[in-house]
Amino acid sequence: MTLPNDARRRTAVTLATAHPSDASATGNPALTSALAIAVIAAATLAGAWFFQLVLEIMPCPLCLEQRYAYYLAVPLGAVVALAAARGAARPVLLAGLVILGLATLANAGLGAYHAGVEWGFWQGPTDCTGPMVDFGKAGSLLDQLDKVKVVRCDEVQWRFLGISLAGYNVLISLLMAAIAGWGVAKAAKV
Repeated sequence: MTLPNDARRRTAVTLATAHPSDASATGNPALTSALAIAVIAAATLAGAWFFQLVLEIMPCPLCLEQRYAYYLAVPLGAVVALAAARGAARPVLLAGLVILGLATLANAGLGAYHAGVEWGFWQGPTDCTGPMVDFGKAGSLLDQLDKVKVVRCDEVQWRFLGISLAGYNVLISLLMAAIAGWGVAKAAKV
């Protein structure tokens, strides 16, 4: 027995309503991957801010540059997930996922560069500088200079299991790039 088109649509809507997780998770890989990337990026940024503000492990200039991809991934991942949930056109979703994948791959490269600087494999940037100081205030110049803490890019401030924060950034960025790649591959087939 074949149902008319309207009856098939109503059946599909009823099934999707009865099992919303089936409709959103497995049936919409763009939504799943974009949402996963946004959540991972937000958790990583929260961790970075925790290390900085609570544990007082100050970031170097390369550390701060590595956060840019996360600052992009959180809102872009949320927008792509929202667009996927609302049934946006496949090329738009694929473009968003590709941008997320490229940004996270580039960030993995930057993290690998930073980890190489930490291990002494190559020379790091020369712009590792401390905060700006107002030398016009009371006190001697030497006292002001003593208060400036320069965070060097080639000195590891924290390691866990032999991996620095830059190394963990590489792993997290590669994970997000893989999730974006999975989302592109699956969404292209749908």
